[in-house]
Amino acid sequence: MSITSVFNFTFVPWFRSVAPYIHKFRHQTFVVGIAGEAIAAGKLPSLAQDLAMIQSMGVKIVLVHGFRPQVNEQLRAKGHAPKYSHGIRITDEVALDCAQEAAGQLRYEIEAAFSQGLPNTPMADSTVRVISGNFITARPVGIVDGVDFQHSGVVRKVDIAGITKTLDMDAMVLLSPFGFSPTGEAFNLTMEEVATSVAIALQADKLMFLTEIPGIRTRPDEAASEDNPIDTELPLAAAEKMLAELPRPTQPSDVGFYLQHCVKACKQGVERSHIIPYSVDGAILLEVYVHDGIGTMVVDEKLESLREASPDDVGGILQLIEPFEKDGTLVKRGRSEIERDIGNYTIIEHDGVIFACAALYPYPEAKTAEMAALTVSPDVQGQGDGERILKRVEQRARASGLDSIFVLTTRTMHWFIKRGFAPVDPEWLPEARKRKYNWDRKSQVLVKKLST
Repeated sequence: MSITSVFNFTFVPWFRSVAPYIHKFRHQTFVVGIAGEAIAAGKLPSLAQDLAMIQSMGVKIVLVHGFRPQVNEQLRAKGHAPKYSHGIRITDEVALDCAQEAAGQLRYEIEAAFSQGLPNTPMADSTVRVISGNFITARPVGIVDGVDFQHSGVVRKVDIAGITKTLDMDAMVLLSPFGFSPTGEAFNLTMEEVATSVAIALQADKLMFLTEIPGIRTRPDEAASEDNPIDTELPLAAAEKMLAELPRPTQPSDVGFYLQHCVKACKQGVERSHIIPYSVDGAILLEVYVHDGIGTMVVDEKLESLREASPDDVGGILQLIEPFEKDGTLVKRGRSEIERDIGNYTIIEHDGVIFACAALYPYPEAKTAEMAALTVSPDVQGQGDGERILKRVEQRARASGLDSIFVLTTRTMHWFIKRGFAPVDPEWLPEARKRKYNWDRKSQVLVKKLST
Protein backbone atom coordinates (compact mmCIF):
# COMPACT_ATOMS: atom_id res chain seq x y z
CA MET A 1 0.00 0.00 0.00
CA SER A 2 1.41 3.42 -0.95
CA ILE A 3 2.11 6.15 1.59
CA THR A 4 -0.68 8.22 0.04
CA SER A 5 -3.14 5.35 0.45
CA VAL A 6 -2.15 4.86 4.08
CA PHE A 7 -2.60 8.59 4.73
CA ASN A 8 -6.02 8.60 3.08
CA PHE A 9 -7.04 5.50 5.01
CA THR A 10 -6.20 7.12 8.36
CA PHE A 11 -7.16 10.71 7.56
CA VAL A 12 -10.75 10.11 6.47
CA PRO A 13 -11.96 8.28 9.61
CA TRP A 14 -10.01 10.70 11.81
CA PHE A 15 -11.58 13.72 10.15
CA ARG A 16 -15.03 12.19 10.43
CA SER A 17 -14.46 11.53 14.15
CA VAL A 18 -13.58 15.21 14.66
CA ALA A 19 -16.65 16.52 12.80
CA PRO A 20 -19.12 16.24 15.74
CA TYR A 21 -16.88 18.44 17.88
CA ILE A 22 -16.57 21.00 15.08
CA HIS A 23 -20.36 21.17 14.82
CA LYS A 24 -20.86 21.32 18.59
CA PHE A 25 -18.38 24.11 19.31
CA ARG A 26 -19.41 26.39 16.45
CA HIS A 27 -20.63 29.74 17.88
CA GLN A 28 -19.42 28.81 21.37
CA THR A 29 -17.13 31.09 23.38
CA PHE A 30 -13.74 29.99 24.72
CA VAL A 31 -11.65 32.07 27.10
CA VAL A 32 -8.01 31.01 26.75
CA GLY A 33 -5.37 32.02 29.29
CA ILE A 34 -1.78 31.60 28.12
CA ALA A 35 0.91 31.68 30.77
CA GLY A 36 3.77 34.04 30.04
CA GLU A 37 6.07 31.03 30.42
CA ALA A 38 4.54 29.53 27.27
CA ILE A 39 5.48 32.61 25.25
CA ALA A 40 8.96 32.68 26.82
CA ALA A 41 9.37 29.02 25.78
CA GLY A 42 8.75 29.93 22.12
CA LYS A 43 5.29 28.37 21.88
CA LEU A 44 3.49 31.47 20.58
CA PRO A 45 3.71 30.74 16.80
CA SER A 46 2.21 27.24 17.10
CA LEU A 47 -0.42 28.40 19.62
CA ALA A 48 -1.44 31.20 17.26
CA GLN A 49 -1.81 28.71 14.42
CA ASP A 50 -3.96 26.39 16.51
CA LEU A 51 -6.16 29.18 17.87
CA ALA A 52 -6.60 30.59 14.36
CA MET A 53 -7.79 27.18 13.16
CA ILE A 54 -10.22 26.88 16.05
CA GLN A 55 -11.58 30.35 15.34
CA SER A 56 -11.96 29.50 11.64
CA MET A 57 -14.31 26.69 12.71
CA GLY A 58 -16.70 29.19 14.26
CA VAL A 59 -15.45 29.42 17.85
CA LYS A 60 -15.37 32.85 19.52
CA ILE A 61 -12.09 33.36 21.38
CA VAL A 62 -11.02 35.70 24.16
CA LEU A 63 -7.27 35.40 24.63
CA VAL A 64 -5.68 36.51 27.91
CA HIS A 65 -1.90 36.49 28.10
CA GLY A 66 0.28 36.33 31.18
CA PHE A 67 3.65 38.04 31.53
CA ARG A 68 5.15 36.82 34.80
CA PRO A 69 8.62 35.85 33.45
CA GLN A 70 8.76 38.83 31.11
CA VAL A 71 8.14 41.30 33.95
CA ASN A 72 10.65 39.51 36.16
CA GLU A 73 13.26 39.69 33.42
CA GLN A 74 12.79 43.44 33.06
CA LEU A 75 12.91 43.93 36.84
CA ARG A 76 16.21 42.09 37.08
CA ALA A 77 17.60 44.12 34.17
CA LYS A 78 16.84 47.22 36.24
CA GLY A 79 18.40 45.74 39.35
CA HIS A 80 15.14 45.05 41.17
CA ALA A 81 14.09 41.71 42.61
CA PRO A 82 10.50 40.50 41.99
CA LYS A 83 8.37 40.62 45.16
CA TYR A 84 5.37 38.40 45.88
CA SER A 85 3.00 37.78 48.74
CA HIS A 86 -0.09 35.56 48.96
CA GLY A 87 0.74 34.40 45.42
CA ILE A 88 0.33 37.97 44.05
CA ARG A 89 3.00 40.31 42.77
CA ILE A 90 3.68 43.41 44.87
CA THR A 91 3.65 46.07 42.16
CA ASP A 92 5.64 49.16 43.08
CA GLU A 93 6.36 52.00 40.63
CA VAL A 94 9.27 50.16 39.01
CA ALA A 95 7.29 46.91 38.69
CA LEU A 96 4.36 48.81 37.18
CA ASP A 97 6.64 50.33 34.51
CA CYS A 98 8.09 46.89 33.77
CA ALA A 99 4.61 45.39 33.53
CA GLN A 100 3.47 48.07 31.09
CA GLU A 101 6.56 47.58 28.94
CA ALA A 102 6.16 43.79 28.96
CA ALA A 103 2.45 44.02 28.11
CA GLY A 104 3.13 46.33 25.17
CA GLN A 105 5.87 44.06 23.80
CA LEU A 106 3.76 40.92 24.19
CA ARG A 107 0.74 42.52 22.57
CA TYR A 108 2.94 43.39 19.59
CA GLU A 109 4.30 39.81 19.39
CA ILE A 110 0.83 38.25 19.68
CA GLU A 111 -0.66 40.48 17.00
CA ALA A 112 2.29 39.67 14.74
CA ALA A 113 1.81 35.93 15.33
CA PHE A 114 -1.84 36.13 14.26
CA SER A 115 -0.87 38.16 11.17
CA GLN A 116 1.14 35.32 9.64
CA GLY A 117 -0.02 34.14 6.26
CA LEU A 118 2.86 32.42 4.49
CA PRO A 119 1.94 29.79 1.88
CA ASN A 120 2.15 26.15 2.97
CA THR A 121 1.60 27.02 6.65
CA PRO A 122 -1.53 26.60 8.79
CA MET A 123 -1.96 30.38 8.70
CA ALA A 124 -2.14 30.60 4.90
CA ASP A 125 -5.24 32.52 3.77
CA SER A 126 -6.27 33.13 7.37
CA THR A 127 -7.65 36.47 8.46
CA VAL A 128 -7.58 36.93 12.22
CA ARG A 129 -8.49 40.36 13.54
CA VAL A 130 -7.11 40.84 17.05
CA ILE A 131 -8.73 43.64 19.05
CA SER A 132 -7.65 44.85 22.48
CA GLY A 133 -9.27 47.45 24.67
CA ASN A 134 -10.01 48.76 28.13
CA PHE A 135 -12.54 46.01 28.83
CA ILE A 136 -11.51 45.47 32.47
CA THR A 137 -12.25 47.82 35.36
CA ALA A 138 -10.08 47.14 38.41
CA ARG A 139 -9.61 48.20 42.00
CA PRO A 140 -6.51 47.95 44.19
CA VAL A 141 -5.75 44.86 46.24
CA GLY A 142 -4.88 47.24 49.06
CA ILE A 143 -3.19 46.13 52.27
CA VAL A 144 -3.55 42.46 53.20
CA ASP A 145 -2.07 41.06 56.43
CA GLY A 146 0.10 44.16 56.67
CA VAL A 147 1.39 43.88 53.10
CA ASP A 148 0.79 46.87 50.81
CA PHE A 149 0.31 45.57 47.26
CA GLN A 150 0.49 49.12 45.86
CA HIS A 151 -0.37 48.98 42.12
CA SER A 152 -1.58 45.36 42.15
CA GLY A 153 -5.29 45.06 41.58
CA VAL A 154 -8.25 42.73 41.25
CA VAL A 155 -11.01 42.70 38.68
CA ARG A 156 -13.95 44.87 39.61
CA LYS A 157 -16.04 44.73 36.43
CA VAL A 158 -15.92 43.21 32.94
CA ASP A 159 -17.30 45.11 29.95
CA ILE A 160 -19.50 42.25 28.75
CA ALA A 161 -21.25 44.32 26.08
CA GLY A 162 -17.98 45.55 24.60
CA ILE A 163 -16.38 42.10 24.47
CA THR A 164 -19.53 40.50 23.06
CA LYS A 165 -19.85 43.13 20.35
CA THR A 166 -16.21 42.60 19.37
CA LEU A 167 -16.64 38.82 19.23
CA ASP A 168 -19.76 39.25 17.10
CA MET A 169 -17.56 41.09 14.58
CA ASP A 170 -15.64 37.77 14.17
CA ALA A 171 -12.62 39.33 15.87
CA MET A 172 -10.49 37.74 18.56
CA VAL A 173 -10.38 39.71 21.80
CA LEU A 174 -6.90 40.07 23.33
CA LEU A 175 -6.63 41.05 26.99
CA SER A 176 -3.49 41.92 28.92
CA PRO A 177 -3.51 41.44 32.71
CA PHE A 178 -4.24 45.09 33.31
CA GLY A 179 -7.28 46.92 34.58
CA PHE A 180 -8.12 50.57 34.98
CA SER A 181 -9.99 52.47 37.64
CA PRO A 182 -12.65 55.11 36.86
CA THR A 183 -10.00 57.71 37.77
CA GLY A 184 -7.61 56.36 35.12
CA GLU A 185 -5.21 54.48 37.38
CA ALA A 186 -3.62 51.30 35.95
CA PHE A 187 -3.49 48.16 38.06
CA ASN A 188 -1.42 45.06 37.48
CA LEU A 189 -3.67 41.98 37.57
CA THR A 190 -3.02 38.26 37.25
CA MET A 191 -3.73 36.47 33.99
CA GLU A 192 -5.55 33.74 35.90
CA GLU A 193 -7.96 36.14 37.61
CA VAL A 194 -8.66 38.10 34.42
CA ALA A 195 -9.37 34.94 32.41
CA THR A 196 -11.59 33.50 35.14
CA SER A 197 -13.53 36.74 35.65
CA VAL A 198 -14.10 37.18 31.92
CA ALA A 199 -15.22 33.55 31.51
CA ILE A 200 -17.72 33.93 34.35
CA ALA A 201 -19.00 37.30 33.11
CA LEU A 202 -19.50 35.97 29.57
CA GLN A 203 -20.76 32.58 30.83
CA ALA A 204 -18.24 31.14 28.40
CA ASP A 205 -18.51 27.54 27.26
CA LYS A 206 -14.87 26.85 28.12
CA LEU A 207 -12.11 28.37 30.25
CA MET A 208 -8.72 27.01 29.21
CA PHE A 209 -5.33 27.56 30.84
CA LEU A 210 -2.20 26.70 28.87
CA THR A 211 0.23 26.11 31.69
CA GLU A 212 3.53 24.72 32.89
CA ILE A 213 1.90 21.72 34.59
CA PRO A 214 0.58 18.68 32.68
CA GLY A 215 -2.73 18.56 34.53
CA ILE A 216 -4.07 17.30 37.85
CA ARG A 217 -3.72 13.90 39.44
CA THR A 218 -6.01 13.32 42.41
CA ARG A 219 -4.06 10.29 43.67
CA PRO A 220 -0.42 11.40 43.68
CA ASP A 221 0.49 8.52 46.03
CA GLU A 222 -0.32 6.02 43.24
CA ALA A 223 2.11 5.40 40.43
CA ALA A 224 0.92 7.16 37.29
CA SER A 225 0.69 4.92 34.25
CA GLU A 226 1.70 6.02 30.78
CA ASP A 227 -1.93 5.71 29.71
CA ASN A 228 -3.30 7.71 32.65
CA PRO A 229 -0.68 10.09 34.12
CA ILE A 230 -3.40 12.60 35.06
CA ASP A 231 -7.15 12.80 35.61
CA THR A 232 -8.53 13.87 32.23
CA GLU A 233 -11.91 14.66 33.79
CA LEU A 234 -12.32 15.91 37.34
CA PRO A 235 -15.81 16.42 38.80
CA LEU A 236 -16.25 19.74 40.57
CA ALA A 237 -16.92 18.08 43.94
CA ALA A 238 -13.66 16.11 43.71
CA ALA A 239 -11.74 19.24 42.70
CA GLU A 240 -13.17 21.18 45.66
CA LYS A 241 -12.27 18.37 48.04
CA MET A 242 -8.74 18.26 46.68
CA LEU A 243 -8.31 22.03 47.05
CA ALA A 244 -9.49 21.89 50.66
CA GLU A 245 -6.77 19.35 51.46
CA LEU A 246 -3.94 21.24 49.72
CA PRO A 247 -1.85 24.06 51.19
CA ARG A 248 -2.62 27.53 49.84
CA PRO A 249 -1.08 27.70 46.34
CA THR A 250 1.39 30.52 45.77
CA GLN A 251 3.41 29.38 42.74
CA PRO A 252 2.20 28.40 39.24
CA SER A 253 3.81 25.01 39.77
CA ASP A 254 1.63 24.34 42.84
CA VAL A 255 -1.09 21.77 42.17
CA GLY A 256 -3.89 24.07 43.28
CA PHE A 257 -2.68 27.26 41.53
CA TYR A 258 -4.75 26.88 38.35
CA LEU A 259 -7.19 24.42 39.88
CA GLN A 260 -8.60 27.09 42.23
CA HIS A 261 -9.56 29.24 39.24
CA CYS A 262 -11.11 26.29 37.40
CA VAL A 263 -13.23 25.50 40.45
CA LYS A 264 -14.32 29.13 40.83
CA ALA A 265 -15.36 29.30 37.17
CA CYS A 266 -17.32 26.04 37.28
CA LYS A 267 -19.11 27.06 40.48
CA GLN A 268 -20.25 30.25 38.77
CA GLY A 269 -21.63 28.84 35.55
CA VAL A 270 -18.73 27.99 33.23
CA GLU A 271 -19.48 24.43 32.18
CA ARG A 272 -15.91 23.27 31.51
CA SER A 273 -12.54 24.51 32.74
CA HIS A 274 -9.28 23.04 31.47
CA ILE A 275 -5.63 22.85 32.56
CA ILE A 276 -3.52 22.04 29.50
CA PRO A 277 0.27 21.60 29.17
CA TYR A 278 1.78 24.03 26.68
CA SER A 279 4.79 21.72 26.34
CA VAL A 280 2.75 19.30 24.18
CA ASP A 281 2.60 20.45 20.56
CA GLY A 282 -1.02 20.97 19.51
CA ALA A 283 -2.24 20.59 23.10
CA ILE A 284 -5.21 22.90 22.65
CA LEU A 285 -6.36 21.00 19.53
CA LEU A 286 -6.01 17.69 21.35
CA GLU A 287 -8.01 19.00 24.30
CA VAL A 288 -10.84 20.41 22.18
CA TYR A 289 -11.22 17.84 19.40
CA VAL A 290 -10.18 14.50 20.97
CA HIS A 291 -12.53 12.67 23.33
CA ASP A 292 -10.24 12.33 26.36
CA GLY A 293 -8.12 15.40 25.64
CA ILE A 294 -4.56 15.99 26.82
CA GLY A 295 -5.02 17.86 30.12
CA THR A 296 -7.43 17.95 33.05
CA MET A 297 -11.00 19.18 32.59
CA VAL A 298 -12.98 20.29 35.64
CA VAL A 299 -16.73 19.92 35.15
CA ASP A 300 -19.75 20.71 37.28
CA GLU A 301 -21.29 17.39 36.34
CA LYS A 302 -20.35 14.33 34.34
CA LEU A 303 -20.30 15.34 30.68
CA GLU A 304 -21.15 11.86 29.52
CA SER A 305 -24.93 11.65 29.36
CA LEU A 306 -26.40 8.23 30.20
CA ARG A 307 -29.94 8.22 28.82
CA GLU A 308 -32.55 6.43 26.80
CA ALA A 309 -32.14 6.83 23.04
CA SER A 310 -34.29 8.95 20.74
CA PRO A 311 -34.87 8.77 16.95
CA ASP A 312 -32.09 11.34 16.51
CA ASP A 313 -29.61 8.76 17.84
CA VAL A 314 -30.17 6.11 15.16
CA GLY A 315 -27.28 7.26 12.98
CA GLY A 316 -24.86 7.37 15.92
CA ILE A 317 -25.86 3.88 17.05
CA LEU A 318 -25.37 2.49 13.55
CA GLN A 319 -21.92 4.08 13.33
CA LEU A 320 -20.97 2.64 16.73
CA ILE A 321 -22.07 -0.96 16.14
CA GLU A 322 -21.07 -1.32 12.46
CA PRO A 323 -17.44 -2.41 13.08
CA PHE A 324 -18.61 -5.06 15.57
CA GLU A 325 -21.16 -6.36 13.08
CA LYS A 326 -18.47 -6.64 10.43
CA ASP A 327 -16.15 -8.73 12.62
CA GLY A 328 -19.00 -10.98 13.75
CA THR A 329 -19.17 -9.84 17.38
CA LEU A 330 -22.71 -8.56 16.88
CA VAL A 331 -25.60 -9.76 14.76
CA LYS A 332 -26.32 -7.44 11.82
CA ARG A 333 -29.09 -4.91 12.45
CA GLY A 334 -30.49 -2.66 9.74
CA ARG A 335 -31.46 0.97 10.11
CA SER A 336 -35.16 0.16 9.90
CA GLU A 337 -34.85 -2.36 12.74
CA ILE A 338 -33.04 0.12 14.99
CA GLU A 339 -35.52 2.87 14.11
CA ARG A 340 -38.37 0.54 15.02
CA ASP A 341 -36.79 -0.47 18.34
CA ILE A 342 -35.13 2.84 19.27
CA GLY A 343 -37.18 3.08 22.47
CA ASN A 344 -35.46 -0.08 23.72
CA TYR A 345 -31.96 1.44 23.50
CA THR A 346 -29.89 3.05 26.25
CA ILE A 347 -26.87 5.11 25.22
CA ILE A 348 -23.90 7.02 26.63
CA GLU A 349 -23.38 10.24 24.68
CA HIS A 350 -20.53 12.72 25.01
CA ASP A 351 -20.58 16.06 23.17
CA GLY A 352 -22.95 14.69 20.53
CA VAL A 353 -21.01 11.43 19.98
CA ILE A 354 -22.44 8.06 21.08
CA PHE A 355 -19.76 5.95 22.79
CA ALA A 356 -21.85 3.08 24.17
CA CYS A 357 -25.27 1.51 23.71
CA ALA A 358 -27.42 -1.49 24.59
CA ALA A 359 -30.98 -2.56 23.85
CA LEU A 360 -33.49 -4.25 26.15
CA TYR A 361 -36.13 -6.56 24.64
CA PRO A 362 -38.65 -7.70 27.27
CA TYR A 363 -40.49 -11.04 27.38
CA PRO A 364 -43.10 -10.22 30.03
CA GLU A 365 -44.73 -13.64 29.96
CA ALA A 366 -41.42 -15.18 31.12
CA LYS A 367 -40.58 -12.28 33.47
CA THR A 368 -37.26 -11.76 31.68
CA ALA A 369 -35.67 -9.60 28.97
CA GLU A 370 -32.83 -9.85 26.50
CA MET A 371 -30.03 -7.32 26.58
CA ALA A 372 -28.74 -7.04 23.03
CA ALA A 373 -26.26 -4.97 21.04
CA LEU A 374 -24.18 -4.03 24.10
CA THR A 375 -21.37 -2.02 22.51
CA VAL A 376 -18.63 0.23 23.84
CA SER A 377 -16.43 2.26 21.50
CA PRO A 378 -12.79 1.08 21.43
CA ASP A 379 -11.83 4.70 22.21
CA VAL A 380 -13.26 4.45 25.74
CA GLN A 381 -13.09 0.76 26.58
CA GLY A 382 -11.80 0.09 30.07
CA GLN A 383 -13.34 3.26 31.53
CA GLY A 384 -16.46 1.65 32.99
CA ASP A 385 -19.01 2.59 30.33
CA GLY A 386 -20.04 -1.05 29.86
CA GLU A 387 -20.86 -1.35 33.57
CA ARG A 388 -22.80 1.94 33.50
CA ILE A 389 -24.92 0.77 30.57
CA LEU A 390 -25.50 -2.60 32.24
CA LYS A 391 -26.68 -0.99 35.48
CA ARG A 392 -29.11 1.27 33.62
CA VAL A 393 -30.51 -1.69 31.65
CA GLU A 394 -30.94 -3.62 34.89
CA GLN A 395 -32.83 -0.64 36.36
CA ARG A 396 -35.12 -0.53 33.33
CA ALA A 397 -35.79 -4.27 33.65
CA ARG A 398 -36.59 -4.02 37.38
CA ALA A 399 -38.89 -1.07 36.73
CA SER A 400 -40.80 -3.29 34.29
CA GLY A 401 -41.28 -5.94 36.99
CA LEU A 402 -38.87 -8.47 35.43
CA ASP A 403 -36.91 -11.05 37.42
CA SER A 404 -33.90 -11.50 35.14
CA ILE A 405 -32.08 -10.42 32.00
CA PHE A 406 -30.21 -12.60 29.56
CA VAL A 407 -27.67 -12.17 26.78
CA LEU A 408 -26.56 -14.19 23.80
CA THR A 409 -22.86 -13.95 23.03
CA THR A 410 -20.13 -15.80 21.16
CA ARG A 411 -17.06 -13.87 22.33
CA THR A 412 -17.66 -11.89 25.52
CA MET A 413 -19.03 -14.50 27.92
CA HIS A 414 -16.23 -13.93 30.47
CA TRP A 415 -17.11 -10.22 30.76
CA PHE A 416 -20.72 -11.11 31.59
CA ILE A 417 -19.80 -13.95 33.97
CA LYS A 418 -17.65 -11.52 35.99
CA ARG A 419 -20.73 -9.33 36.35
CA GLY A 420 -23.08 -11.91 37.77
CA PHE A 421 -24.34 -13.76 34.68
CA ALA A 422 -24.49 -17.54 34.64
CA PRO A 423 -24.52 -19.81 31.56
CA VAL A 424 -27.67 -21.80 30.83
CA ASP A 425 -28.80 -24.14 28.09
CA PRO A 426 -30.50 -22.44 25.10
CA GLU A 427 -33.60 -24.43 26.00
CA TRP A 428 -33.97 -22.00 28.94
CA LEU A 429 -34.91 -19.18 26.55
CA PRO A 430 -38.50 -17.91 26.42
CA GLU A 431 -40.43 -19.69 23.68
CA ALA A 432 -40.70 -16.56 21.52
CA ARG A 433 -36.93 -16.03 21.67
CA LYS A 434 -36.11 -19.72 21.25
CA ARG A 435 -37.87 -19.72 17.90
CA LYS A 436 -35.45 -17.02 16.68
CA TYR A 437 -32.32 -18.66 18.14
CA ASN A 438 -29.65 -19.27 15.48
CA TRP A 439 -28.42 -22.78 16.19
CA ASP A 440 -25.66 -22.41 13.59
CA ARG A 441 -24.19 -19.41 15.40
CA LYS A 442 -24.13 -21.39 18.67
CA SER A 443 -24.34 -18.30 20.87
CA GLN A 444 -23.89 -18.92 24.56
CA VAL A 445 -26.87 -17.91 26.70
CA LEU A 446 -26.13 -16.23 30.03
CA VAL A 447 -28.69 -15.15 32.61
CA LYS A 448 -28.53 -12.72 35.52
CA LYS A 449 -31.11 -12.77 38.30
CA LEU A 450 -32.18 -9.27 39.32
CA SER A 451 -32.19 -8.49 43.01
CA THR A 452 -35.21 -6.61 44.27
